[in-house]
Amino acid sequence: MGDEGIGVHCIRFMETQSFPPDIRLLDGGTGGFHLLEYFQEYKNIIMIDATMDGNPPGTIRLITPKFSSDFPKVLSSHDIGLKDLVESAALLDTFPKINLITVSIDKIQPMLLTLSPAVENAIPSVYEKVRLILEETQKNELS
Repeated sequence: MGDEGIGVHCIRFMETQSFPPDIRLLDGGTGGFHLLEYFQEYKNIIMIDATMDGNPPGTIRLITPKFSSDFPKVLSSHDIGLKDLVESAALLDTFPKINLITVSIDKIQPMLLTLSPAVENAIPSVYEKVRLILEETQKNELS
C-alpha cells in the first residue's frame, strides 16, 4: 500500500521494457516462503523493496546481503518474511547472489494504491540500477 508498494510499481514499469529472454520479472508480493523455489532455481536474484531507513523518500541503495542480519533493520512490513526466507535458503545450500535495491519511504500509508511523487520518481533510477546489475552479472559470467 502506498509507497510500501514500490516493488510492485517497479515490476510493472519494467514489464514495459525489453529484457533478455533468460530474465524473469516476478512480483514477489510480501515475500515469504513461497519465493524459496526461486532461491533454488536462480543463481542471481535482484529484489526491490521499500525501507524506512531515515533517508529522504526516493533514496535508492544497493545492498548485497548474504545473511538475514545483512538486511536493513527496518524493512517495512516484510522484515520478518525476507529474513526468514534468506535463512531458509542458506540452510538449503542453494543460496543465490542477492542484490537488494531499497527505496526509502517516509511512512507506511494504508489504503493508498499510489506512490508519493518522490518515491514514484525513483522508478526509472531503480530500472537503470537493475540494468547495470544485469550487465555486470553478464560480464562476470563471461570472464
